[in-house]
Amino acid sequence: MKNLALMAVGISLALTACQNNSETENQKLAAEAMKVHDEIMPQISSFDRSTIKIDSILSNLTEIKASKADLDTTATRQDLSNLKDSIEAATDNMMVWMKDYDATSTDAAYQQKELDKITAMKQQFERVGEHITKSLTPFN
Repeated sequence: MKNLALMAVGISLALTACQNNSETENQKLAAEAMKVHDEIMPQISSFDRSTIKIDSILSNLTEIKASKADLDTTATRQDLSNLKDSIEAATDNMMVWMKDYDATSTDAAYQQKELDKITAMKQQFERVGEHITKSLTPFN
């Protein structure tokens, strides 16, 4: 009987330890996701400023062409329109992720999936940032 009681206590402790490890893993994944979020979220204000600049360039393309005779306005308009769409897609992805993300979820698979999403979003933000630099630098 004594052995049975000790075995029950041992199993109970083992299950509790596993649960605590699981919670720790969930918390770790959630913290990593929020860290990535916090790295890329400030870029949204920069993206917003870039969108305003793109709108200004597109509105004044005829005047800009007068000072830059070699400017291909058709290609520029297409590139800047694509860039604006990319900026909007990146910021929309962030807004949807923030709205849907449940940092309190105790499901490790969910937290890993969300970490994967926000990590992919970081790469998207980096690509958009590079495209902004490449496309808008000639207009500085």
